[in-house]
Amino acid sequence: MPVGSEFLVAIALLAAGVVVLYAGAELLVAGAGRLALGIGLRAATVGVTVIAFATTAPELSVAMTGALDVSTDIGLGTVLGSNIANIGLVLGVSALIHPLSISEVAMKRHVPFMVFAAFLLVTMGVDGVIGRLEGTILLAVLVGFTAYLVYSSRADPAPLVDDPGAGDGIEISDVAYVLGGLIALVVGSRWLVSGGTELMSAFGFSDLVIGLTVLAVGTSLPELAASVVGAVRGETEFAIGNVVGSNIYNVLAVIGLLALITPIRVSESTLLFEFPILVVFTLVLVAMMGYGRQLSRLDGAGLVVGYAVFVYLLLP
Repeated sequence: MPVGSEFLVAIALLAAGVVVLYAGAELLVAGAGRLALGIGLRAATVGVTVIAFATTAPELSVAMTGALDVSTDIGLGTVLGSNIANIGLVLGVSALIHPLSISEVAMKRHVPFMVFAAFLLVTMGVDGVIGRLEGTILLAVLVGFTAYLVYSSRADPAPLVDDPGAGDGIEISDVAYVLGGLIALVVGSRWLVSGGTELMSAFGFSDLVIGLTVLAVGTSLPELAASVVGAVRGETEFAIGNVVGSNIYNVLAVIGLLALITPIRVSESTLLFEFPILVVFTLVLVAMMGYGRQLSRLDGAGLVVGYAVFVYLLLP
Protein backbone atom coordinates (compact mmCIF):
# COMPACT_ATOMS: atom_id res chain seq x y z
CA MET A 1 0.00 0.00 0.00
CA PRO A 2 1.43 3.40 -0.94
CA VAL A 3 2.37 5.65 1.95
CA GLY A 4 4.03 8.98 2.42
CA SER A 5 3.28 12.64 1.92
CA GLU A 6 2.24 12.26 -1.75
CA PHE A 7 -0.36 9.67 -0.79
CA LEU A 8 -1.77 11.94 1.93
CA VAL A 9 -1.82 14.91 -0.46
CA ALA A 10 -3.76 12.81 -2.99
CA ILE A 11 -6.36 11.92 -0.36
CA ALA A 12 -6.64 15.57 0.71
CA LEU A 13 -7.06 16.73 -2.90
CA LEU A 14 -9.67 14.06 -3.56
CA ALA A 15 -11.69 14.96 -0.46
CA ALA A 16 -11.39 18.70 -1.06
CA GLY A 17 -12.36 18.25 -4.70
CA VAL A 18 -15.56 16.40 -3.79
CA VAL A 19 -16.52 19.04 -1.22
CA VAL A 20 -15.84 21.99 -3.55
CA LEU A 21 -17.65 20.25 -6.43
CA TYR A 22 -20.68 19.69 -4.23
CA ALA A 23 -20.66 23.30 -3.01
CA GLY A 24 -20.24 24.58 -6.55
CA ALA A 25 -23.13 22.47 -7.81
CA GLU A 26 -25.35 23.71 -5.00
CA LEU A 27 -24.54 27.33 -5.85
CA LEU A 28 -25.07 26.72 -9.55
CA VAL A 29 -28.38 24.89 -9.04
CA ALA A 30 -29.72 27.60 -6.73
CA GLY A 31 -28.63 30.47 -8.94
CA ALA A 32 -29.62 28.90 -12.26
CA GLY A 33 -32.99 27.84 -10.92
CA ARG A 34 -33.84 31.31 -9.65
CA LEU A 35 -32.56 32.93 -12.83
CA ALA A 36 -34.77 30.71 -14.96
CA LEU A 37 -37.81 31.35 -12.79
CA GLY A 38 -37.00 35.06 -12.82
CA ILE A 39 -37.37 35.22 -16.58
CA GLY A 40 -40.64 33.33 -16.50
CA LEU A 41 -39.85 29.65 -17.00
CA ARG A 42 -42.15 27.31 -15.11
CA ALA A 43 -40.85 25.47 -12.09
CA ALA A 44 -41.54 22.11 -13.74
CA THR A 45 -39.43 23.11 -16.73
CA VAL A 46 -36.64 24.32 -14.43
CA GLY A 47 -36.54 20.98 -12.63
CA VAL A 48 -36.23 18.92 -15.79
CA THR A 49 -33.90 21.21 -17.73
CA VAL A 50 -31.96 23.77 -15.67
CA ILE A 51 -31.53 21.70 -12.50
CA ALA A 52 -30.72 18.49 -14.35
CA PHE A 53 -28.22 20.30 -16.57
CA ALA A 54 -26.69 22.12 -13.60
CA THR A 55 -26.16 18.89 -11.67
CA THR A 56 -24.46 17.53 -14.78
CA ALA A 57 -21.91 20.36 -14.63
CA PRO A 58 -19.51 18.39 -12.35
CA GLU A 59 -19.39 15.53 -14.86
CA LEU A 60 -18.77 18.01 -17.66
CA SER A 61 -16.01 19.80 -15.77
CA VAL A 62 -14.30 16.59 -14.60
CA ALA A 63 -14.62 14.91 -18.00
CA MET A 64 -13.12 17.90 -19.81
CA THR A 65 -10.31 18.35 -17.29
CA GLY A 66 -9.52 14.65 -17.21
CA ALA A 67 -9.62 14.23 -20.97
CA LEU A 68 -7.37 17.22 -21.65
CA ASP A 69 -4.94 16.64 -18.77
CA VAL A 70 -4.90 12.82 -18.55
CA SER A 71 -6.82 10.83 -21.20
CA THR A 72 -10.25 10.54 -22.82
CA ASP A 73 -10.74 7.35 -20.79
CA ILE A 74 -11.28 9.61 -17.78
CA GLY A 75 -14.06 11.51 -19.57
CA LEU A 76 -15.81 8.43 -20.96
CA GLY A 77 -15.42 6.53 -17.71
CA THR A 78 -16.82 9.44 -15.70
CA VAL A 79 -19.97 9.62 -17.84
CA LEU A 80 -20.56 5.87 -17.97
CA GLY A 81 -19.87 5.46 -14.27
CA SER A 82 -21.97 8.49 -13.34
CA ASN A 83 -24.99 7.30 -15.33
CA ILE A 84 -24.75 3.83 -13.79
CA ALA A 85 -24.29 5.38 -10.33
CA ASN A 86 -27.28 7.67 -10.90
CA ILE A 87 -29.50 4.64 -11.52
CA GLY A 88 -28.03 2.09 -9.13
CA LEU A 89 -26.88 4.29 -6.27
CA VAL A 90 -28.85 7.55 -6.43
CA LEU A 91 -32.29 6.16 -7.33
CA GLY A 92 -31.62 3.00 -5.34
CA VAL A 93 -30.87 4.89 -2.12
CA SER A 94 -33.71 7.35 -2.75
CA ALA A 95 -36.23 4.53 -3.25
CA LEU A 96 -35.02 2.86 -0.05
CA ILE A 97 -35.82 6.09 1.81
CA HIS A 98 -39.21 6.62 0.18
CA PRO A 99 -40.93 4.80 -2.73
CA LEU A 100 -40.61 6.97 -5.84
CA SER A 101 -43.74 7.69 -7.88
CA ILE A 102 -43.34 7.87 -11.65
CA SER A 103 -45.47 10.51 -13.36
CA GLU A 104 -47.10 9.94 -16.72
CA VAL A 105 -45.23 12.98 -18.07
CA ALA A 106 -41.87 11.48 -17.07
CA MET A 107 -42.68 8.11 -18.67
CA LYS A 108 -43.86 9.68 -21.93
CA ARG A 109 -41.43 12.59 -22.35
CA HIS A 110 -38.25 12.02 -20.39
CA VAL A 111 -37.63 8.28 -19.94
CA PRO A 112 -37.74 7.50 -23.71
CA PHE A 113 -35.03 10.12 -24.28
CA MET A 114 -32.87 8.54 -21.55
CA VAL A 115 -33.15 5.15 -23.26
CA PHE A 116 -32.49 6.73 -26.67
CA ALA A 117 -29.39 8.56 -25.37
CA ALA A 118 -27.95 5.34 -23.91
CA PHE A 119 -28.44 3.37 -27.14
CA LEU A 120 -27.16 6.29 -29.22
CA LEU A 121 -23.94 6.36 -27.21
CA VAL A 122 -23.43 2.61 -27.57
CA THR A 123 -24.15 2.73 -31.31
CA MET A 124 -21.68 5.58 -31.86
CA GLY A 125 -18.96 3.78 -29.92
CA VAL A 126 -19.22 0.43 -31.73
CA ASP A 127 -16.46 1.34 -34.20
CA GLY A 128 -14.09 2.22 -31.35
CA VAL A 129 -14.15 5.99 -31.79
CA ILE A 130 -16.62 8.75 -30.93
CA GLY A 131 -15.42 11.58 -33.16
CA ARG A 132 -16.34 15.17 -33.91
CA LEU A 133 -19.20 14.18 -36.23
CA GLU A 134 -20.77 12.07 -33.50
CA GLY A 135 -20.19 14.90 -31.02
CA THR A 136 -21.99 17.31 -33.30
CA ILE A 137 -24.91 14.90 -33.64
CA LEU A 138 -25.14 14.50 -29.86
CA LEU A 139 -25.19 18.26 -29.34
CA ALA A 140 -27.84 18.66 -32.06
CA VAL A 141 -30.00 16.07 -30.30
CA LEU A 142 -29.40 17.95 -27.02
CA VAL A 143 -30.72 21.19 -28.55
CA GLY A 144 -33.74 19.36 -29.94
CA PHE A 145 -34.44 17.63 -26.62
CA THR A 146 -34.23 20.87 -24.63
CA ALA A 147 -36.44 22.72 -27.12
CA TYR A 148 -38.98 19.90 -26.98
CA LEU A 149 -39.10 20.00 -23.18
CA VAL A 150 -39.56 23.77 -23.05
CA TYR A 151 -42.23 23.72 -25.78
CA SER A 152 -44.15 20.80 -24.28
CA SER A 153 -44.05 22.31 -20.80
CA ARG A 154 -45.31 25.68 -22.01
CA ALA A 155 -48.04 23.92 -24.02
CA ASP A 156 -49.43 22.29 -20.87
CA PRO A 157 -52.61 23.97 -19.66
CA ALA A 158 -51.43 23.86 -16.05
CA PRO A 159 -47.89 23.47 -14.70
CA LEU A 160 -47.15 21.04 -11.91
CA VAL A 161 -45.60 23.74 -9.75
CA ASP A 162 -45.60 27.51 -10.06
CA ASP A 163 -43.24 29.76 -8.21
CA PRO A 164 -44.81 33.04 -7.03
CA GLY A 165 -41.57 34.82 -7.88
CA ALA A 166 -41.53 33.64 -11.49
CA GLY A 167 -41.13 36.45 -13.99
CA ASP A 168 -39.86 38.98 -11.46
CA GLY A 169 -36.64 39.52 -13.41
CA ILE A 170 -32.95 38.78 -12.93
CA GLU A 171 -31.30 39.37 -9.54
CA ILE A 172 -27.58 40.18 -9.26
CA SER A 173 -27.27 37.71 -6.38
CA ASP A 174 -28.47 34.89 -8.63
CA VAL A 175 -25.84 35.77 -11.24
CA ALA A 176 -23.21 35.75 -8.47
CA TYR A 177 -24.40 32.29 -7.38
CA VAL A 178 -24.01 30.98 -10.92
CA LEU A 179 -20.53 32.48 -11.40
CA GLY A 180 -19.39 31.30 -7.98
CA GLY A 181 -20.71 27.83 -8.69
CA LEU A 182 -18.92 27.64 -12.03
CA ILE A 183 -15.60 28.72 -10.48
CA ALA A 184 -15.98 26.16 -7.69
CA LEU A 185 -16.75 23.44 -10.25
CA VAL A 186 -13.60 24.18 -12.23
CA VAL A 187 -11.41 24.21 -9.11
CA GLY A 188 -13.09 21.18 -7.56
CA SER A 189 -12.89 19.14 -10.77
CA ARG A 190 -9.14 19.76 -11.07
CA TRP A 191 -8.59 18.68 -7.47
CA LEU A 192 -10.80 15.64 -7.89
CA VAL A 193 -9.10 14.53 -11.11
CA SER A 194 -5.63 15.12 -9.67
CA GLY A 195 -6.23 13.46 -6.29
CA GLY A 196 -8.37 10.61 -7.58
CA THR A 197 -6.05 9.78 -10.47
CA GLU A 198 -2.91 9.82 -8.33
CA LEU A 199 -4.51 7.80 -5.55
CA MET A 200 -5.96 5.02 -7.69
CA SER A 201 -2.99 4.95 -10.04
CA ALA A 202 -0.85 4.21 -6.99
CA PHE A 203 -2.99 1.12 -6.45
CA GLY A 204 -2.61 0.04 -10.08
CA PHE A 205 -6.05 1.01 -11.45
CA SER A 206 -6.47 2.10 -15.08
CA ASP A 207 -7.74 5.55 -16.11
CA LEU A 208 -11.07 4.01 -17.22
CA VAL A 209 -11.65 2.33 -13.85
CA ILE A 210 -10.73 5.56 -12.07
CA GLY A 211 -13.35 7.42 -14.07
CA LEU A 212 -15.95 4.69 -13.58
CA THR A 213 -15.62 4.62 -9.79
CA VAL A 214 -14.11 7.45 -7.74
CA LEU A 215 -14.72 10.27 -10.20
CA ALA A 216 -18.16 9.00 -11.23
CA VAL A 217 -19.42 8.74 -7.65
CA GLY A 218 -17.82 12.06 -6.73
CA THR A 219 -19.52 13.87 -9.58
CA SER A 220 -22.85 12.12 -8.83
CA LEU A 221 -22.99 13.68 -5.36
CA PRO A 222 -25.19 16.62 -6.48
CA GLU A 223 -27.74 14.19 -7.95
CA LEU A 224 -27.52 12.01 -4.84
CA ALA A 225 -28.00 14.95 -2.48
CA ALA A 226 -30.87 16.46 -4.49
CA SER A 227 -32.68 13.14 -4.98
CA VAL A 228 -32.28 12.02 -1.36
CA VAL A 229 -33.58 15.37 -0.10
CA GLY A 230 -36.49 15.07 -2.52
CA ALA A 231 -37.25 11.55 -1.29
CA VAL A 232 -37.09 12.63 2.36
CA ARG A 233 -39.52 15.48 1.65
CA GLY A 234 -41.80 13.23 -0.37
CA GLU A 235 -41.07 15.12 -3.61
CA THR A 236 -40.40 11.88 -5.42
CA GLU A 237 -41.09 13.11 -8.95
CA PHE A 238 -38.22 15.58 -8.55
CA ALA A 239 -35.86 12.73 -7.62
CA ILE A 240 -36.82 10.80 -10.76
CA GLY A 241 -36.66 13.84 -13.05
CA ASN A 242 -33.29 14.90 -11.68
CA VAL A 243 -31.66 11.54 -12.44
CA VAL A 244 -33.36 10.93 -15.78
CA GLY A 245 -32.50 14.44 -16.97
CA SER A 246 -28.94 14.18 -15.69
CA ASN A 247 -28.36 10.88 -17.52
CA ILE A 248 -29.62 12.43 -20.74
CA TYR A 249 -27.40 15.51 -20.41
CA ASN A 250 -24.38 13.42 -19.41
CA VAL A 251 -24.48 11.66 -22.77
CA LEU A 252 -25.68 14.45 -25.04
CA ALA A 253 -23.82 17.40 -23.48
CA VAL A 254 -20.72 15.93 -21.82
CA ILE A 255 -19.82 13.30 -24.42
CA GLY A 256 -20.97 15.62 -27.21
CA LEU A 257 -18.70 18.48 -26.14
CA LEU A 258 -15.82 16.17 -25.29
CA ALA A 259 -15.97 14.46 -28.69
CA LEU A 260 -16.13 17.84 -30.40
CA ILE A 261 -12.86 18.86 -28.73
CA THR A 262 -10.99 15.57 -29.04
CA PRO A 263 -11.99 12.15 -30.44
CA ILE A 264 -12.86 9.63 -27.72
CA ARG A 265 -11.29 6.19 -28.03
CA VAL A 266 -13.57 3.34 -26.95
CA SER A 267 -11.70 0.20 -25.92
CA GLU A 268 -12.90 -3.32 -26.64
CA SER A 269 -13.33 -3.97 -22.91
CA THR A 270 -15.67 -0.96 -22.67
CA LEU A 271 -17.72 -2.26 -25.59
CA LEU A 272 -17.98 -5.68 -23.98
CA PHE A 273 -18.57 -4.66 -20.36
CA GLU A 274 -19.35 -1.03 -19.46
CA PHE A 275 -21.63 -0.31 -22.45
CA PRO A 276 -23.75 -3.44 -21.87
CA ILE A 277 -23.92 -2.67 -18.14
CA LEU A 278 -25.23 0.84 -18.88
CA VAL A 279 -27.88 -0.57 -21.22
CA VAL A 280 -28.91 -3.25 -18.71
CA PHE A 281 -29.23 -0.75 -15.85
CA THR A 282 -31.25 1.58 -18.08
CA LEU A 283 -33.65 -1.12 -19.28
CA VAL A 284 -34.06 -2.59 -15.79
CA LEU A 285 -34.93 0.86 -14.47
CA VAL A 286 -37.52 1.37 -17.23
CA ALA A 287 -39.05 -2.02 -16.45
CA MET A 288 -39.24 -1.15 -12.75
CA MET A 289 -40.81 2.23 -13.57
CA GLY A 290 -43.39 0.70 -15.87
CA TYR A 291 -44.49 -1.88 -13.31
CA GLY A 292 -46.85 -0.11 -10.93
CA ARG A 293 -45.53 3.33 -11.96
CA GLN A 294 -43.21 3.53 -8.96
CA LEU A 295 -39.85 2.42 -7.61
CA SER A 296 -40.51 0.48 -4.41
CA ARG A 297 -38.07 -0.09 -1.58
CA LEU A 298 -37.52 -3.60 -2.97
CA ASP A 299 -36.62 -2.05 -6.33
CA GLY A 300 -34.27 0.33 -4.55
CA ALA A 301 -32.54 -2.54 -2.77
CA GLY A 302 -32.14 -4.36 -6.08
CA LEU A 303 -30.59 -1.30 -7.74
CA VAL A 304 -28.12 -0.75 -4.89
CA VAL A 305 -27.09 -4.42 -4.89
CA GLY A 306 -26.69 -4.30 -8.66
CA TYR A 307 -24.45 -1.26 -8.37
CA ALA A 308 -22.35 -2.94 -5.68
CA VAL A 309 -21.87 -5.96 -7.97
CA PHE A 310 -20.85 -3.65 -10.82
CA VAL A 311 -18.18 -1.97 -8.68
CA TYR A 312 -16.95 -5.34 -7.45
CA LEU A 313 -16.56 -6.62 -11.02
CA LEU A 314 -14.43 -3.56 -11.84
CA LEU A 315 -11.84 -4.43 -9.21
CA PRO A 316 -8.69 -6.08 -10.60
